[in-house]
Amino acid sequence: MSATPSFQQQQLHALYDNHHAWLLGWLRKKLGSAHDAADLAQDTFLRIASRTSQPEDLPGLREPRAFLTTIARALVVDFFRRADLERAYATALAALPEALQPSPQDRLEALQMLDAVGRLLEAMTPKTRTAWLLSRLDGLSHAEIADELGVSVPRVRQYLAAAARQAYRLRFGPPPDAAVPR
Repeated sequence: MSATPSFQQQQLHALYDNHHAWLLGWLRKKLGSAHDAADLAQDTFLRIASRTSQPEDLPGLREPRAFLTTIARALVVDFFRRADLERAYATALAALPEALQPSPQDRLEALQMLDAVGRLLEAMTPKTRTAWLLSRLDGLSHAEIADELGVSVPRVRQYLAAAARQAYRLRFGPPPDAAVPR
């Protein structure tokens, strides 16, 4: 095995070397915390590294800072969404009597589940998300959802099937390739 870095690794190292300090400063201004900025800067480069399996995946960038801020901005949104979720959960827990307070492990699991549901909802199209929420939270029938959204009942079924597929992928990963009998 050769110890020489691949072209793609060289590109990633150059991107990191040339722009990490700048990205760290940009994130520090957005977040107001050097620690959180360092974490998200690292996550930005990890996301790039995990998505670049071929040399052409990380071409010579004409605007590397725009590329980095696009990725980092999505991570900042996730960061603030999670912080809002954690604050709301902590507020709800504070209202519970001490005897009903969940254990630290239960709290962590609940936050992780809420984060997963948030990612699931964000991944859906607006109509799919609305159809799913009307079905699951409001208990509306397919016909009632169709009336609410101004679409046909078969379209509502398509939205709900899409939501189920996304939930499956979130929970279990991509479905295995179905073997076609011959």
